[in-house]
Amino acid sequence: MKEEHYNIKDLEKLSGVKAHTIRIWEKRYALLEPKRTDTNIRYYTADDLKKLLNISLLNKNGIKISRISELSIDKLNEKVIELTSRSSDVEDQIQALTMSMFYMNTQKFEKLLTISYINRGFENTFTEIISPFLTKIGFLWQTGTITPAQEHFATNIIRQKILVAIDGLLPNYSEKSKNYVLFLPEDEWHEIGLLYAHYNLKKNNHRVTYLGSSIPLASIDEMNSIHQADFIVTSFTSAYNELKISDYLEKLSLRFESQTVLIFGLQIENYNKKLPENVKKVFSANVYTF
Repeated sequence: MKEEHYNIKDLEKLSGVKAHTIRIWEKRYALLEPKRTDTNIRYYTADDLKKLLNISLLNKNGIKISRISELSIDKLNEKVIELTSRSSDVEDQIQALTMSMFYMNTQKFEKLLTISYINRGFENTFTEIISPFLTKIGFLWQTGTITPAQEHFATNIIRQKILVAIDGLLPNYSEKSKNYVLFLPEDEWHEIGLLYAHYNLKKNNHRVTYLGSSIPLASIDEMNSIHQADFIVTSFTSAYNELKISDYLEKLSLRFESQTVLIFGLQIENYNKKLPENVKKVFSANVYTF
């Protein structure tokens, strides 16, 4: 993966630090040293972005820029780790997870999640920390700031934590319990939201059959012939465009015409076409309310 180049407006957008402030920090404290292209255009690297994110976090928490400018890269990272380990601020926690992902620090990443679970509980950690963190990952991925390895590092740890939370639930099934089948369409691999839906359904005493990612429709037919589901649940995050989603939803609607199909995910949030009568748009945390 080639090194990404950023201009100062990119840094402003990614870090939240105004371009004017970045320039002042450069001139007065030499905190960043932009490079130049062959045509003499200034640019910044991913390492510059990581450094700026750390500088911004420390400065936000009361450490003067003049003091930060005296720190080596290693000391800067140590200060950030020390600060975020004891901070309960949501933005600080998300920033700490981001930096742990950048450096693929498993111990630090898992510790941050564990501390948040203790302080906030699993569900609040997911909605307040993990969900916005995943949104940030998506943005960093689109801008080329993170590699596939870094993305998989973070999402696989989160996935493991959700699986543990699911396994720890002891549902009390009753006549009110419904049958749900959860899956992702073919070529769709982002299952964090679907796993959290699984957690919520099980917690609310519903029966769940979880099929996982990239499942052919024929396999859903086969499963449904064995276990007649009340609800079919799926999510669209990255693989399908609007036209393909429309076609796919029509197929789902016809195949499962006597059942309710629940859909959610990043691609669904801005999907405004008319849905088939038995297809409903939901958030992953709310599928159990149907």
